[in-house]
Amino acid sequence: MGKLKGKQYRNLLESMEEELVAMARWAAATGARIVVIFEGRDTAGKGGAIKAVASRINPRQCRTVALTKPDAHEAGQWYFQRYVAHLPSKGEIVLFDRSWYNRAGVEKVMGFADPEEVERFLYEVPTFEKLLIDDGILLFKYWLSCDQEKQEERLAERLDDPLKRWKLSPIDLVARTQYRAYTLAREEMLKATHTAHAPWTIVDFNDQKLGRLTLIRDLLDRLPDTDVEPAEVEFEPLGHEPFEEEFGVLKPIQSFPA
Repeated sequence: MGKLKGKQYRNLLESMEEELVAMARWAAATGARIVVIFEGRDTAGKGGAIKAVASRINPRQCRTVALTKPDAHEAGQWYFQRYVAHLPSKGEIVLFDRSWYNRAGVEKVMGFADPEEVERFLYEVPTFEKLLIDDGILLFKYWLSCDQEKQEERLAERLDDPLKRWKLSPIDLVARTQYRAYTLAREEMLKATHTAHAPWTIVDFNDQKLGRLTLIRDLLDRLPDTDVEPAEVEFEPLGHEPFEEEFGVLKPIQSFPA
């Protein structure tokens, strides 16, 4: 498939959004707990992919978790502890915008974790994920891939666009010189953590629209049958003319444009 036009993308996404809503309805009806991990290079498109998955689902049911740098208290905890606090309860969906795999990526490459901490993490994480899955959590791990040329293009776009500049951190600017180091770290991570019970799925995000559609289709295809009919709601006529809004204490502000 060539580069998607905007209208074509929206039409394809719209049909999948109906299935995503059905997924959420199924999770609520069955008590399923769903965790989706989004990992990848800076600018790969994690935020846009998460938005595409979550935009039509009730935010009270579907949460995005994007943790900041651990504070002093969190740094003294068991490494997985602050992530465990964000795992879903029955009927919930949690989307991790980066996850515990920070330790095998940015923390390793940028020197925030020492080699012993990284080695211990890679040893422990398959067991940690097995515990989650054995307890009934449905875990999906996606790595979003993009070439360095595309990464540079997107970083420059963030720099030039005031509405996107907040996405550009000092770490991003340093990390752009470590493309090869991130590749080696990723390969080491995949070798240790691509398991039968918690496999990784790599999605090409050089074309972000196509990448989102590919990821969502894969996610939906790997779920059990999610066909749960919506609850029927009776919507009877009011029996009178609709009332207009009335205000006594305060009035609405003047409508835009003033």
